[in-house]
Amino acid sequence: MLKKFIAELIGTMVLVLFGCGAAVLGGFDHVGQLGIALAFGFAIVAMAYGIGPVSGCHVNPAVSLGAFIAGRMNAKDMVVYWIAQFIGAVVGAAILGMIAKTGFANLGQNGFDAGSPGGYGLHAALIFEVVATAIFLVAILGVTGAKGHGAFAGVAIGITLAVIHIVGIQVTGVSVNPARSFGPALLAGGQALSQVWVFFVAPAIGAVIGGLLFRLNLLEPDA
Repeated sequence: MLKKFIAELIGTMVLVLFGCGAAVLGGFDHVGQLGIALAFGFAIVAMAYGIGPVSGCHVNPAVSLGAFIAGRMNAKDMVVYWIAQFIGAVVGAAILGMIAKTGFANLGQNGFDAGSPGGYGLHAALIFEVVATAIFLVAILGVTGAKGHGAFAGVAIGITLAVIHIVGIQVTGVSVNPARSFGPALLAGGQALSQVWVFFVAPAIGAVIGGLLFRLNLLEPDA
Protein backbone atom coordinates (compact mmCIF):
# COMPACT_ATOMS: atom_id res chain seq x y z
CA MET A 1 0.00 0.00 0.00
CA LEU A 2 2.96 2.35 0.57
CA LYS A 3 3.84 2.13 -3.12
CA LYS A 4 0.28 2.98 -4.07
CA PHE A 5 0.26 5.91 -1.64
CA ILE A 6 3.47 7.31 -3.10
CA ALA A 7 2.25 6.76 -6.66
CA GLU A 8 -1.03 8.58 -6.04
CA LEU A 9 0.74 11.44 -4.28
CA ILE A 10 3.21 11.91 -7.14
CA GLY A 11 0.55 11.50 -9.81
CA THR A 12 -1.74 14.11 -8.29
CA MET A 13 1.18 16.46 -7.78
CA VAL A 14 2.08 16.16 -11.47
CA LEU A 15 -1.52 16.75 -12.57
CA VAL A 16 -1.78 19.96 -10.54
CA LEU A 17 1.69 21.20 -11.41
CA PHE A 18 1.37 20.64 -15.16
CA GLY A 19 -2.35 21.27 -15.59
CA CYS A 20 -2.68 24.31 -13.37
CA GLY A 21 0.84 25.30 -14.38
CA ALA A 22 -0.25 25.57 -18.01
CA ALA A 23 -2.99 27.96 -16.92
CA VAL A 24 -0.79 30.04 -14.61
CA LEU A 25 2.57 30.04 -16.39
CA GLY A 26 1.26 29.72 -19.95
CA GLY A 27 -2.14 31.32 -19.69
CA PHE A 28 -4.74 32.18 -22.29
CA ASP A 29 -2.37 34.64 -24.00
CA HIS A 30 0.31 32.05 -24.73
CA VAL A 31 -0.98 28.47 -24.75
CA GLY A 32 -4.69 29.30 -24.86
CA GLN A 33 -7.66 27.30 -23.62
CA LEU A 34 -6.83 24.37 -25.91
CA GLY A 35 -3.26 24.27 -24.62
CA ILE A 36 -4.41 24.26 -21.01
CA ALA A 37 -6.92 21.49 -21.75
CA LEU A 38 -4.26 19.39 -23.45
CA ALA A 39 -1.86 19.92 -20.54
CA PHE A 40 -4.36 18.33 -18.15
CA GLY A 41 -5.06 15.52 -20.60
CA PHE A 42 -1.41 14.81 -21.40
CA ALA A 43 -0.51 14.86 -17.70
CA ILE A 44 -3.05 12.10 -17.11
CA VAL A 45 -1.76 10.10 -20.08
CA ALA A 46 1.81 10.35 -18.78
CA MET A 47 0.87 9.31 -15.25
CA ALA A 48 -1.45 6.54 -16.45
CA TYR A 49 1.52 4.80 -17.98
CA GLY A 50 3.99 5.95 -15.34
CA ILE A 51 2.16 5.01 -12.14
CA GLY A 52 -0.83 3.12 -13.53
CA PRO A 53 0.83 -0.28 -13.01
CA VAL A 54 1.32 0.60 -9.33
CA SER A 55 -1.92 2.28 -8.24
CA GLY A 56 -4.18 2.43 -11.27
CA CYS A 57 -3.52 6.19 -11.51
CA HIS A 58 -6.69 7.52 -9.92
CA VAL A 59 -5.04 10.83 -8.90
CA ASN A 60 -8.56 12.05 -8.14
CA PRO A 61 -10.76 11.38 -5.07
CA ALA A 62 -13.83 11.29 -7.31
CA VAL A 63 -12.31 8.48 -9.36
CA SER A 64 -11.52 6.51 -6.20
CA LEU A 65 -15.08 7.10 -4.94
CA GLY A 66 -16.53 5.98 -8.25
CA ALA A 67 -14.37 2.85 -8.21
CA PHE A 68 -15.56 2.11 -4.66
CA ILE A 69 -19.22 2.58 -5.61
CA ALA A 70 -18.71 0.32 -8.64
CA GLY A 71 -17.31 -2.38 -6.36
CA ARG A 72 -13.79 -2.20 -7.70
CA MET A 73 -12.13 -0.80 -4.56
CA ASN A 74 -12.54 -1.28 -0.82
CA ALA A 75 -13.19 1.56 1.62
CA LYS A 76 -9.82 1.30 3.37
CA ASP A 77 -7.86 1.65 0.14
CA MET A 78 -10.10 4.49 -0.98
CA VAL A 79 -9.30 6.52 2.14
CA VAL A 80 -5.56 5.91 1.72
CA TYR A 81 -5.82 7.07 -1.90
CA TRP A 82 -7.74 10.19 -0.81
CA ILE A 83 -5.06 11.17 1.70
CA ALA A 84 -2.30 10.71 -0.88
CA GLN A 85 -4.22 12.65 -3.53
CA PHE A 86 -4.94 15.66 -1.32
CA ILE A 87 -1.34 15.81 -0.11
CA GLY A 88 -0.08 15.52 -3.67
CA ALA A 89 -2.36 18.33 -4.83
CA VAL A 90 -1.09 20.67 -2.11
CA VAL A 91 2.52 19.82 -2.97
CA GLY A 92 1.89 20.46 -6.66
CA ALA A 93 0.20 23.77 -5.94
CA ALA A 94 3.03 24.76 -3.58
CA ILE A 95 5.68 24.08 -6.23
CA LEU A 96 3.67 26.09 -8.75
CA GLY A 97 3.32 28.96 -6.29
CA MET A 98 7.07 29.06 -5.74
CA ILE A 99 7.63 29.34 -9.50
CA ALA A 100 4.82 31.72 -10.51
CA LYS A 101 5.43 35.47 -10.62
CA THR A 102 2.10 35.98 -8.84
CA GLY A 103 3.11 33.64 -6.03
CA PHE A 104 0.19 31.91 -4.35
CA ALA A 105 -2.42 34.45 -5.46
CA ASN A 106 -3.11 32.64 -8.73
CA LEU A 107 -2.71 28.88 -8.79
CA GLY A 108 -5.36 28.00 -11.36
CA GLN A 109 -8.03 27.66 -8.71
CA ASN A 110 -11.62 26.76 -9.59
CA GLY A 111 -14.61 29.01 -8.96
CA PHE A 112 -17.98 30.38 -9.98
CA ASP A 113 -19.46 33.87 -10.30
CA ALA A 114 -16.42 36.18 -9.96
CA GLY A 115 -14.20 33.10 -9.70
CA SER A 116 -15.39 31.71 -13.04
CA PRO A 117 -13.23 32.55 -16.09
CA GLY A 118 -16.42 33.14 -18.08
CA GLY A 119 -18.50 34.63 -15.27
CA TYR A 120 -20.78 31.58 -14.87
CA GLY A 121 -22.88 31.23 -11.74
CA LEU A 122 -23.33 28.57 -9.09
CA HIS A 123 -26.07 26.65 -10.90
CA ALA A 124 -23.96 26.31 -14.05
CA ALA A 125 -20.95 25.24 -12.00
CA LEU A 126 -22.92 22.55 -10.18
CA ILE A 127 -24.53 21.17 -13.34
CA PHE A 128 -21.30 21.12 -15.31
CA GLU A 129 -19.21 19.52 -12.56
CA VAL A 130 -21.78 16.81 -11.80
CA VAL A 131 -22.34 15.88 -15.44
CA ALA A 132 -18.69 16.11 -16.48
CA THR A 133 -17.53 13.99 -13.54
CA ALA A 134 -20.16 11.34 -14.26
CA ILE A 135 -19.03 11.20 -17.90
CA PHE A 136 -15.40 11.03 -16.81
CA LEU A 137 -16.17 8.08 -14.54
CA VAL A 138 -18.08 6.29 -17.28
CA ALA A 139 -15.05 6.60 -19.56
CA ILE A 140 -12.63 5.46 -16.84
CA LEU A 141 -14.66 2.54 -15.53
CA GLY A 142 -15.54 1.43 -19.04
CA VAL A 143 -12.06 1.45 -20.48
CA THR A 144 -10.48 -0.16 -17.38
CA GLY A 145 -13.09 -2.88 -16.99
CA ALA A 146 -12.58 -6.58 -17.64
CA LYS A 147 -13.49 -6.12 -21.30
CA GLY A 148 -11.94 -2.69 -21.65
CA HIS A 149 -9.07 -1.78 -23.94
CA GLY A 150 -6.38 -1.84 -21.28
CA ALA A 151 -3.41 -0.87 -23.44
CA PHE A 152 -5.19 2.26 -24.61
CA ALA A 153 -6.84 3.15 -21.31
CA GLY A 154 -4.45 5.98 -20.50
CA VAL A 155 -4.94 7.61 -23.89
CA ALA A 156 -8.73 7.33 -23.72
CA ILE A 157 -8.87 8.78 -20.21
CA GLY A 158 -6.49 11.62 -21.08
CA ILE A 159 -8.48 12.54 -24.17
CA THR A 160 -11.69 12.53 -22.14
CA LEU A 161 -10.21 14.87 -19.55
CA ALA A 162 -8.90 17.18 -22.29
CA VAL A 163 -12.33 17.38 -23.95
CA ILE A 164 -13.97 18.12 -20.60
CA HIS A 165 -11.54 21.01 -20.16
CA ILE A 166 -12.09 22.32 -23.68
CA VAL A 167 -15.81 22.53 -22.93
CA GLY A 168 -15.72 23.64 -19.31
CA ILE A 169 -12.72 25.87 -18.63
CA GLN A 170 -14.82 28.99 -19.08
CA VAL A 171 -17.45 27.66 -16.64
CA THR A 172 -15.39 26.73 -13.57
CA GLY A 173 -11.81 26.29 -14.75
CA VAL A 174 -12.78 22.59 -14.53
CA SER A 175 -12.40 20.51 -11.44
CA VAL A 176 -14.02 17.05 -11.73
CA ASN A 177 -11.41 16.38 -9.04
CA PRO A 178 -11.71 17.57 -5.42
CA ALA A 179 -7.96 17.28 -4.80
CA ARG A 180 -7.11 19.35 -7.87
CA SER A 181 -9.41 22.07 -6.51
CA PHE A 182 -8.31 21.78 -2.89
CA GLY A 183 -4.56 22.24 -3.39
CA PRO A 184 -4.73 25.60 -5.19
CA ALA A 185 -7.67 26.83 -3.06
CA LEU A 186 -5.94 26.03 0.23
CA LEU A 187 -2.85 28.04 -0.70
CA ALA A 188 -4.63 30.85 -2.53
CA GLY A 189 -7.25 31.26 0.21
CA GLY A 190 -9.98 33.89 0.06
CA GLN A 191 -12.67 33.40 -2.55
CA ALA A 192 -11.20 30.16 -3.88
CA LEU A 193 -11.27 28.55 -0.46
CA SER A 194 -14.80 29.77 0.28
CA GLN A 195 -16.06 28.25 -2.99
CA VAL A 196 -14.13 24.98 -2.89
CA TRP A 197 -17.09 23.11 -1.34
CA VAL A 198 -18.76 23.08 -4.76
CA PHE A 199 -15.81 21.15 -6.14
CA PHE A 200 -16.15 18.54 -3.43
CA VAL A 201 -19.91 18.12 -3.62
CA ALA A 202 -20.51 18.18 -7.37
CA PRO A 203 -17.71 15.76 -8.37
CA ALA A 204 -18.77 13.42 -5.55
CA ILE A 205 -22.32 13.32 -6.89
CA GLY A 206 -21.05 12.75 -10.42
CA ALA A 207 -18.74 9.98 -9.22
CA VAL A 208 -21.59 8.20 -7.44
CA ILE A 209 -23.74 8.41 -10.57
CA GLY A 210 -20.95 7.02 -12.74
CA GLY A 211 -20.12 4.29 -10.23
CA LEU A 212 -23.74 3.21 -9.85
CA LEU A 213 -24.13 2.77 -13.60
CA PHE A 214 -21.53 0.01 -13.34
CA ARG A 215 -22.52 -1.30 -9.91
CA LEU A 216 -26.07 -1.86 -11.17
CA ASN A 217 -24.72 -3.51 -14.32
CA LEU A 218 -26.30 -0.89 -16.53
CA LEU A 219 -23.00 -0.29 -18.33
CA GLU A 220 -21.07 -3.45 -17.48
CA PRO A 221 -20.68 -5.58 -20.61
CA ASP A 222 -22.34 -8.98 -20.61
CA ALA A 223 -20.18 -11.91 -19.60
